[in-house]
Amino acid sequence: MKTRFKRILLKLSGESLMGDKSFGIDSDIVDHIADEILKVTKLNIEIGIVIGGGNIYRGLSASQQGVDRVTGDTMGMLATVINSLALQNALEKRGIFTRIQSAIKMDEVAEPFLLRRAVRHLEKKRVVIFSAGTGSPYFTTDTAAALRAVEIKADIILKGTRVNGVYDSDPEKNKNAKMYKNLSYLDVLEKDLRVMDLTAITLCQENKLPILVFNMNVKSNLKNLLTGKKVGTIIS
Repeated sequence: MKTRFKRILLKLSGESLMGDKSFGIDSDIVDHIADEILKVTKLNIEIGIVIGGGNIYRGLSASQQGVDRVTGDTMGMLATVINSLALQNALEKRGIFTRIQSAIKMDEVAEPFLLRRAVRHLEKKRVVIFSAGTGSPYFTTDTAAALRAVEIKADIILKGTRVNGVYDSDPEKNKNAKMYKNLSYLDVLEKDLRVMDLTAITLCQENKLPILVFNMNVKSNLKNLLTGKKVGTIIS
């Protein structure tokens, strides 16, 4: 089956792993994501993944509770490693070879992030999960996703969310919210659409890296968009 892209970076929020829970990891959601990724591996596509940690700990909100921002961000980075291990476990149960690479050194848990090694894994069709953000505080996992995508020369960032694309207002609160099919990077910044943070959008703009926002919860959406069907909102 012909596909639109050879190498992708899939960005998942930590919150997407919660399901209907108020925090933590919903195993049914992780299984669903793993099943969707399994369908894509059969298309011979190289897959990198970045997962957030907001379902476990968020550094920015922690700083509002009196936790030092650097400490809070470090805790958030460690939360992404927990999520990465959960996804790796689900993928490997399905026979998918995976590697976790961490921006923070933790040899017993994950490989250190090494670009050449990451690319080699991708070329061997292993799914590479990039964890621990950029390894530095004050940067979100959106920025980490943009950075890793640029480094591995991904064709596109696919941002999996709970809604069908990018809207002019929150579709979960406003039933009349209008969905955009196409946006420019400048549109996202000028309309303050909060698809990804400013640093991530700017990095994508400078490197002409498109972003496609889609609903990860819809069965086969990931496979459909990769095989040419119109899904989600494209930012380019």
